[in-house]
Amino acid sequence: MDIIEIYTDGSSLGNPGPGGYGIVLKYKGKRKTASKGFTRTTNNRMELMAVIDALRLLNDSARDKEIHIYSDSKYVINAVEKKWVFGWEKKGFKDKANPDLWRQFLNKYPFYNIKFHWVKGHSGVHENEICDQLAKKAAEGSDLKIDHGYLKSITPGETLL
Repeated sequence: MDIIEIYTDGSSLGNPGPGGYGIVLKYKGKRKTASKGFTRTTNNRMELMAVIDALRLLNDSARDKEIHIYSDSKYVINAVEKKWVFGWEKKGFKDKANPDLWRQFLNKYPFYNIKFHWVKGHSGVHENEICDQLAKKAAEGSDLKIDHGYLKSITPGETLL
């Protein structure tokens, strides 16, 4: 079976603060990168959004391939591999962070044969280092988007600055 390798990383300059994510996709010797930055978000949101947007980059032919996702986010990997997210979904994500993103992930997940792999951050894994650089550069960029899901999660009285 053909394998698509996806490396992802998220970054937040402050937590919350400006954030970004980086993606490296590898398939049959070709490599594609992607990144995006946001004005105010959290590290965990960026880690999860990187995985979601990486899956969005795949075309329908990827459904017949094995997808290996490499991430240094135990938050993302453990939630899926230990099946926590499926319990959270059954309970309507009550008291869980990032339900908007988890729902987006769960809308994509069943269509792919995904295997998650944890990589230690800043340990010399080349593609992970590239993702880290892309994420930080995106977070520091001048064309930052609004993370509307984060804004909806702010409690009354919480300040944005």
